Amino acid sequence: MKFTTFEIGEAAGAVLAHTVHLPSAVLKKGRLLTAADIDELRSAGVVRVMAARLDAGDVGEDEAAARIARACCGQGLAAGPAFTGRTNLLAAAAGVAVIDRELLIRLNSIDEGLTIATVQPFDTVAAGQLVATIKIIPFALSASVIAEAEELLRNATPLARVAPFTAHQASLILTRVAGMKDALHGKRVRVMGERLRALGSELAGYETVAHETAAVHDALRRQRASGRDPILVFGASAIVDRGDVIPQAILDAGGEVVHVGMPVDPGNLALVGRLDGADVIGVPSCASSPKLNGFDWILARLLAGLPVGRPEIVAMAPGGLLMEIPTRPQPRHG
Repeated sequence: MKFTTFEIGEAAGAVLAHTVHLPSAVLKKGRLLTAADIDELRSAGVVRVMAARLDAGDVGEDEAAARIARACCGQGLAAGPAFTGRTNLLAAAAGVAVIDRELLIRLNSIDEGLTIATVQPFDTVAAGQLVATIKIIPFALSASVIAEAEELLRNATPLARVAPFTAHQASLILTRVAGMKDALHGKRVRVMGERLRALGSELAGYETVAHETAAVHDALRRQRASGRDPILVFGASAIVDRGDVIPQAILDAGGEVVHVGMPVDPGNLALVGRLDGADVIGVPSCASSPKLNGFDWILARLLAGLPVGRPEIVAMAPGGLLMEIPTRPQPRHG
């Protein structure tokens, strides 16, 4: 592509680089200049314009953006129309955005004229939300650049997709110790119900038991027998060890403790387990607040059918330092 200042008599067929305001019209940047445009420019006294002329083998910005978008677009996404060198990928339904971070960086490293931006990996997205945008910087890209990007995308997992939420019937087990106020349990039930509804699921039932291993064990068996999944266990006291009340109750019930703790704060003291095919989440105390915390990351992925095991939890560390909650009992800076 030749990008330069053209004498007006040589500019027909070139792409106008900057908007030109004429007495009778406005010629916007990106316009393919016609013979009539040249006559109008000349009549207005314009003697030269900055423009770009595509070479053989160049691909115009809109076609380039559309081709890259099609190659990037995974399940649960829809590509919008190309305009001014840009194509957007939109979520077809609410869910969790799955982004191949390393592939994204490789694609952006091919050529400075090709840029692809996405939401953060594993962000929760709404139906119709913008998940990724492909923007071509110059008015055209070399066909070889597009071919390299398409080849890279053909040989990899989708760059971006949305794992949709599916409706779940969840249950909540609350534990009690002496002196606890009923209002606290009421708040926790309400907040858990709101979280689930926001992700397309329902809190189908809850019960309160003593903060004792045997009591939690029995509650887990009852809730699993009801067919509810996931089972949320909100303890009166935080989980601080694999031998603590809630993880031990899961084991005693015949379940598995997948991981205790997570490198996300607030939310460090969460637990992920399994019981007869159902997910069990030990809810950290910070989830009493509706503010974002590590529990939300676990819950969203599970409701979208994504794996949440030790590798996935460990990988949450980058970006896992969330906003401080002013009301937390022991702020970080303390």
